[in-house]
Parts: sequence; C-alpha cells; structure tokens
Amino acid sequence: MAQIKQANGLVDWLDQRLGIKKLTKVLMTEYWIPKNINFLWAMGVVLTALFTILVVSGIFLLMYYKPDANMAFDSVNHTIMQEVAFGWLWRHIHAVAASMIFVILYIHMFVAIYYGSYKHGREMIWITGMLLFVVFSAEAFSGYMLPWGQMSYWAATVITNLFGGIPFIGNDVVEWVRGNYVVADATLTRFFMLHVFLLPVVIMILIAVHFYSLRIPHVNNQYGEVLDFEAEEKKYIAGKKKESKVIPFWPVFLSKDIFVICAFMVFFFYLVCYHYDFAMDPVNFDPANSMKTPPHIYPEWYFLWSYEVLRGFFFSAELGLVAFGIAQVIFFFLPWLDRSPKIAPAHKRPAFLVWFWLMVIDLIVLTIFGKLPPEGANIYVGFVASIAFLILFLVALPIITIIERKKGGE
Repeated sequence: MAQIKQANGLVDWLDQRLGIKKLTKVLMTEYWIPKNINFLWAMGVVLTALFTILVVSGIFLLMYYKPDANMAFDSVNHTIMQEVAFGWLWRHIHAVAASMIFVILYIHMFVAIYYGSYKHGREMIWITGMLLFVVFSAEAFSGYMLPWGQMSYWAATVITNLFGGIPFIGNDVVEWVRGNYVVADATLTRFFMLHVFLLPVVIMILIAVHFYSLRIPHVNNQYGEVLDFEAEEKKYIAGKKKESKVIPFWPVFLSKDIFVICAFMVFFFYLVCYHYDFAMDPVNFDPANSMKTPPHIYPEWYFLWSYEVLRGFFFSAELGLVAFGIAQVIFFFLPWLDRSPKIAPAHKRPAFLVWFWLMVIDLIVLTIFGKLPPEGANIYVGFVASIAFLILFLVALPIITIIERKKGGE
C-alpha cells in the first residue's frame, strides 16, 4: 500500500489516492505535439465538443420524446417544438450538430489522407478513427429514424432491406433487425435503444481508444517530418523552447484548440438560429405513412455518396450491394493500399495529389447525384462515378504509390 501523508490540499489528497498528477503528465503536460501544424489539427477536439453538445441536447430532448410509433412524430413536432420552453432550440442544436459532426469528420479524414497521417506506425490511429466514423454513421442513421417522419420511415425501410442481400440468411436478418416483417413500432424502439444508449457508449470508448492510439506514434505534422520526440522534449524542458520542435498538449496546444472551438461555435450557433433547416429534410415534416411511398427516397446528405454507389449499378442489384460493401470498408485499408513509405503532404507527391483531388471530386459527384432521381443521364453519371470510386482506390492508388516508391529507390 502506498504511504499516505498529510495532504497539502484537495489536489494532493486526490493525487495520493488516484495519482492524478501522474495521469495529468501522461495525458496533458508531458504529451508533446509538433509545432509545425495548422488549425486543421484542431478538428479532433472540435468533434469531441460537438459530440458533447449532441449528448447534452439529446438528454433534454429525451425528457419529452416518446419512442412509440403512434406518438413519436407528435412528441417531436408538436410537444418539443411548440409546447416545451426552448424545445425548438434544443432540437435545432441537436439537428445541426448531427450534420456538422459529419462535416468535421470528413474534413478530419481528408486532412489525414492529404498529410499521410495513416502511415508509418499510425495505422491504429487511422483504424480507430474509421471505426468512429462507422459508429457515428450508425448513430446518425438510428437518430434519423426517431422523428418517425415520412423520409425517416422509408429510408429505414430501404436501408434495412440491404441486409436481405446476405446469402441464405438475408430475410431472417432483416426481420431480426426490424423486430417485425416491416418497419414498425418494434423497429422504432430498437433504434431508440441503439441511439440513446448502446452506440453513445461505444463512441465514448472509441474516442478514448483513438486518443490513446496517438500516445506512442504521436501526432503527424504538416511537413511529414519524423521527429525525435524525446530529444525535442528535453530541449523544451531545458528552456530551449524556440529550438524545440514540440510543445506540450496542455496548456499551449489545447489553448489553441479552444480558440478554434470558440470560432467554430460562432458559426455553429449562426446555423442553429438562422439556417437550422439545412439539416432537416422537408419531407420528414410529414408523419410516416406506410401506405404512401415518397416519389424519391434518399438518406441524409452524409450517406449519399455510398447510397449512390449502391444504386449506381442499376443493371445488377447484387453488384450494387457488393460495391456498396466495398465502399464501406475501403477506407480501412488505405494504409496498405498506399504502397509508398513516403510521409509527406500531397502537394509534395504530385501523382498522389492528382489522386487525392480526383477522389474528393468523385465523392462530391456521388453525393450530388445520390440525391437526384435515378432517371435519364443521372443513372449513367452515377454508374461512372461509382466505377471511378472503386478504380481510384483498388487500382490507381496502389499503382501510383508503387511507382512513387520505385522512384524513391525503395
């Protein structure tokens, strides 16, 4: 047992029992961040702030929401929006945060890809980040269903039908996920449980694992420079702060993160107060009606690119499902599809830079056409963009990075 002495204060009392000073050193004051990074590296902390906002606003909404197929729509659109004081504000905050979290997620992903932050020992950082993306997607989809609006209902019908493509057990899996033969009250209560309990717990665990995975390989920098963190740390501690290439996470780096969060929150609450409707589909303000199919069914904007890959293979539902499955997991394999050991920003890797912007443009095209009706020229544009997405990852990326490696003499 550790020797317990007379405490000099609350912090010392807690330190003797919990070792909080050592924990603070490990996680904050002696965790080092490269100096040569920009504000884009603050996106992870912005995501944490947005998730906190989602949890807090969700708790307030939970007080009045009714997870019942007969009462869910009215509890959201009448009780919360019209009867509860400031209920409209909490709903707007929750809806805008749900969309903005994907804006920041995509920025965070693209920054990591652009600067090669998934390579050279940082594979686990990338994998845990992608797991977070998947679970956030499941959280968003389950939450989209809860208002029990027309688009929520039919999007849930289409998405759960995807499990029917699983060989031999597809229909049984669909029935198990829905809790019924069709999307009904049992489906709503299951998704409610996922949204308010199970998935948030998984997200919290994954956030902790994601931050922990940064501890050993450390954060990448905007030049891809490989730093000797121990040597740079000694310089900083010795008072050679200008010569050192690192800064402590707390208070130096986190104070900059907090500034970025504050600037982002100005924009966030501008959207909440003046343009909240960008996050809400007008069709979803109609109550769910299983007898009336909307003329065009589509998911939320952050799923549109993968939805377009699914329906892009219009001549074969099976091929579309296979392509959709590949699209869901392809990003996980990015550290191994990139065959070059070079860690550098994309603008210092000419062929990779072209690949990067083609990938971004293709995802934008898929997103735009994912919301358009599958008719006329839209069908063929979606098909070409879907094929291009698969080729970019499975063929083009390995080839250009192998050539890059050979030119580098590896």
